[in-house]
Amino acid sequence: MNFPSKLIEDAVTEISRLPGIGKKTALRLALHLLKQNEAVTEALALALTRMREEIKYCKTCHNISDQEECSICLGHRRDRSLICVVEDIRDVLAIENTNQYTGLYHVLGGVISPIQGVGPDDLKIESLLSRVSEGDVKEVILALSATMEGDTTSFYLSKRLKDFGTKVSTIARGIPVGGELEFTDEVTLGRSILTRINYAQE
Repeated sequence: MNFPSKLIEDAVTEISRLPGIGKKTALRLALHLLKQNEAVTEALALALTRMREEIKYCKTCHNISDQEECSICLGHRRDRSLICVVEDIRDVLAIENTNQYTGLYHVLGGVISPIQGVGPDDLKIESLLSRVSEGDVKEVILALSATMEGDTTSFYLSKRLKDFGTKVSTIARGIPVGGELEFTDEVTLGRSILTRINYAQE
């Protein structure tokens, strides 16, 4: 793709680094921004810079936050006896959009994947065990994607949580095997949360 301007080319190159955006879409976005009032582009650049520099991760559940502790962990109406364990922040957003779950969360930051060199020590597992050990948690819901890595992580967590005597459940398999939570429709995801089942070890 030939560009009439090195500045446009640089902008397109950077925009096309975003997931799901090719060169043509990046060019369209760059030209759109070029046509806008300068204040629009400046506001976008400032928002992205502030997000990168000022975003925090909740000290309790590791969700994204503007403060030391996220709004969910601080919420007075949340059921503190429930912790829903998810792989990624996107999964928190997906479950919250169902309006079916009122407990707390714990973001692992990934799943166990020996092929990719990700082991239990690379995830936020110890902080989860610490939260459960305090004794207020009655149930831990394992809401991990139905993949080999997700199932491996769920099995590992269930073994680690067994000693605490806390109920361990998993979301119902309305989620297709091999499916990602963030791409599951809200009705299916909501029903999976409501009809969760005990996580039984073989």
